[in-house]
Amino acid sequence: MARLYELYKNEITPKMMEKFQYKNVMQVPKIERVVINIGVGEAIQNPKALDGAVNDLTIIAGQKPVVTRAKRSIAGFKLREGMPIGCKVTLRGERMYEFLDRLINLSLPRVRDFRGISPEAFDGRGNFSLGIKEQTIFPEIEYDKIDKIRGLEVNIVTTAKTDEEARELLRSMGMPFR
Repeated sequence: MARLYELYKNEITPKMMEKFQYKNVMQVPKIERVVINIGVGEAIQNPKALDGAVNDLTIIAGQKPVVTRAKRSIAGFKLREGMPIGCKVTLRGERMYEFLDRLINLSLPRVRDFRGISPEAFDGRGNFSLGIKEQTIFPEIEYDKIDKIRGLEVNIVTTAKTDEEARELLRSMGMPFR
């Protein structure tokens, strides 16, 4: 089982129960899922560009991504409804904790001029979003085998009711906030 899950169960839960005055263990917020998304705008002109993004995301997440399609047509971008424009993967359970552990302890410290993550990137309901400029910060990605540097978004969905609870949960898991 992932080291982060053991930390959550044994150390974080008791601390959060004490800090937020929860009466029941089930009230303590937990991470529900992590969604990793790559938008490939160039897939409009070059449909093969999506294959590289799918391969990168498969390597990073350890799970096959789903190709996302355009919801509506936008003439200015030459985009038709239903065209493939990106890919995403949803992680839950052990894979989710293993990915978060790699993200926090291996990948984020490899970012150039890293000074921490913005603690303001919460949505008001306890969910956290993080943009990564290039996929090469993940140690699984071999620099020689990538066709193009792409950015990706990581969304962490928690059961927390407020941003303060979610921020405390992620901070105690080791998320390097500024």
